[in-house]
Order: sequence, then structure tokens, then C-alpha cells
Amino acid sequence: MPNPFEAAWNAIKMTIDNMDEPESPLHVIEVGDCWQYLATVEEFIRYEEIGLNTTKDDELVEMLTDAIKLCESHVDKLSKFMKKEGIPLPDVTSTKPKSEPNDVPLGVKLTDDEIANGIAFKLVTCMLYCARGQADAIRSDVGITWLNFFSEWVTFGTTLKTLMRKRGWLKVPPYYYPPGNPQ
Repeated sequence: MPNPFEAAWNAIKMTIDNMDEPESPLHVIEVGDCWQYLATVEEFIRYEEIGLNTTKDDELVEMLTDAIKLCESHVDKLSKFMKKEGIPLPDVTSTKPKSEPNDVPLGVKLTDDEIANGIAFKLVTCMLYCARGQADAIRSDVGITWLNFFSEWVTFGTTLKTLMRKRGWLKVPPYYYPPGNPQ
């Protein structure tokens, strides 16, 4: 059974052991993972801005604001890293202008349930990209970056799930009862 403490120790030890060696260039999959994640997180910010423009729920506004801060932090760190490595940044859509929730027509306006579940879906997508990026990473600095991003999403997701459960927005599939099992 893998020991998480041993794995962390081995990663730290490997990083320290490789400090004297020249840093190897990124391989093409590491570059692709960075580029795709950055594009996805940038688009995630646009969704969060749309959510801020359509909701009046204070807790959801706070959740959206926290999500934007987290995404902007990831964008900042990854953009700096990509520029340093000479990776071109993806073109992304521009920032959404601020509007009042009451000004958005009802047929266009997202419900709070839709916003929260959209955030959850995008969160899972970002976590999958982080896990794949970490698995693809050869360089320790890249692997640790993905691990940090993933752990921040896990923390954010725990808070989001609590809010969704509290408000009844959590989508739960039907329960499974094996045949012949008394209910």
C-alpha cells in the first residue's frame, strides 16, 4: 500500500538531489497540459463573471468571488511559468462587463442552481486536468505545481459542496438497491 508521507519525502529528496543538475526542457505533453489548463481556467473565470452578473445570493457571490481569486492565482502562476519557458499563451475571451442581476432578462439569466452546478462541473474538469498534468510531468517543479493546483481545488470543492448540499443544489443520482436486498 503506498504511503503518502513516503511519496512526499521521495519527491522532496529527488528535488534536492537534482538541484545541481541543469533543468531539462519541458516535453511536448507538459507544454500541452499547461496550455490547455491555462485556456480552461481563463474561460472558467468568464463563467464566474457571468454568474456574478446574474445572482443576488450572497453566499453564491462569495463562492464566485473566491473561485475567481483562485483561478486568477493559477493563471498568474502558470502564465509566468509559461513565459519563462517560452510557451505561447492561449488566446482567451475578454473580461465580461459588470451588470446588475435585475437587468438580465429571465430567459437569459442563469439560476443559482445552474451557476453552482456549472462551477462544480468546471471544478471537476480543472481537477482532472491537474491530475493528468501531474501524471504527465517529468520535471519535479511541474509536478509540484500541478499538485498544488489540485489541492487548492480540493479545498475549494469541499466548501462548494457544503453550500450546494445546504441549498439543495447538489445533483444526486438515484440510489442503488441490489436485487433481493430489503429496503
